[in-house]
Amino acid sequence: MNRRLTFSTMTELLRIPAGAVVCVKADGNYSSILTADGNEHLLTIQLGQVERRIAEMVAVDDHRFVRIGKSLIVNCDFISFINITRQRLVMSDCHTFSHELSASREALKSLKEVLENVKAHD
Repeated sequence: MNRRLTFSTMTELLRIPAGAVVCVKADGNYSSILTADGNEHLLTIQLGQVERRIAEMVAVDDHRFVRIGKSLIVNCDFISFINITRQRLVMSDCHTFSHELSASREALKSLKEVLENVKAHD
């Protein structure tokens, strides 16, 4: 079952299927959610709050969302390429979209290790 992530403010309500969230980027006191259909939604909450809300809304054994550094949460299902040297992360569904992000070498190295570990246990 694909749960919906719900974010509510005084004036807005945003509901997105968890599987459609590609990444969440910090933007000062705001957060921007990029979805697989190419839409970007600006939330008036900080990334830490988004991270906590996601943890509350997804199943305990759902580990697809990973925080990378101070400014990024990614959905591991969409990671298609990591280049540590160039600090490059490509998020793609391999059909309709490709979105390039940058992150620190340390964060990408850790992410690569996590993904390799998950693969080893699948």
